[in-house]
Amino acid sequence: MTDPTRPTAPPPHATPPTFAGPVAPAWSLARAGRIRLAVDELHRLQRPETAATLTSPQLALTALLQVELDLAAGEVAAATGHLGPLTALSGEVEELAAELASGDAAAAYGDHAVARDHFLAAGALPGAGETLLRPWWVGAVPALVRTGRRREGAELAREHVARAEETQDPFTLAHGLRALATADTSRDPLGMLRRAQQLAGLSGSQRLAAQLDTDVAALTILSPGATGPEIVPMLRSAETYAGEEGLWPLHARVVALLARVGEAARPLAGRALDVLTPAEQRVAKLASNALTNRQIAAELGVSVKGVEWHLSRVYRKLGITSREALVVLLGDEEPDAR
Repeated sequence: MTDPTRPTAPPPHATPPTFAGPVAPAWSLARAGRIRLAVDELHRLQRPETAATLTSPQLALTALLQVELDLAAGEVAAATGHLGPLTALSGEVEELAAELASGDAAAAYGDHAVARDHFLAAGALPGAGETLLRPWWVGAVPALVRTGRRREGAELAREHVARAEETQDPFTLAHGLRALATADTSRDPLGMLRRAQQLAGLSGSQRLAAQLDTDVAALTILSPGATGPEIVPMLRSAETYAGEEGLWPLHARVVALLARVGEAARPLAGRALDVLTPAEQRVAKLASNALTNRQIAAELGVSVKGVEWHLSRVYRKLGITSREALVVLLGDEEPDAR
């Protein structure tokens, strides 16, 4: 196999897989990391008059994408809610979509053994070689590692990285190197991640690029004696992207890494707060202006328990754990409770 850490000229763009019919735009937007636009397109597909025209495989791909986007936003419960209708569909594409979605949901809950089994089951199905947002084995590799099967995970990653080298698909190869860096820490994982960084840029996927920037920063911070003046700019770029697209798990990871290097999180842009419902926005803005839960309840005419419930959802959606973090993220916005 080609050494994945060697210096190399960037591969040419490979044509990404396409999906026939009305599901193609949403998948293309998601693959490019334009998550908010993908969500808008997905909502259009889910309108009753449009959904009624979709075939069973197209419905399955729509449901799978919904799960993927929910998980990217940190909405694990919402993602799980879409599994039932998906698993009720029958057919090759439908079964593959159900296994992938179930694997991703299990991984989000930390049930890595269940996730592993779903991903491996997906890999055994016809059509498993089709690259969706990411290949099935990209989920299988970390699940194998986290369930004590690191050698098997490394072998799986090496096998598919070799195939990706042959096809010269930067998107798949970047994902593969990211997985291999997790599974085979003896082969310069930082070098693999840096090469994956370059490939992510070529692939045009903003989300993958932000994930890899965060990976490189994290590993550099943890490496003894490692230096990286580019760490803060990389993290700031990922922070801005994750906030704009509402990718709160990624945003929370970036904010934690910034804190490790003595940098504070930046206030969120107003557009980033679109992920909150109007009621959650009102509670969040009042909380960030030093009002107590009781004062917020009185201001909005709701119960204190209602305020607590809204705040817990705000914290989860924004990937934070305290009112202090909320103040930082909302900056100097004036309260707008009416």
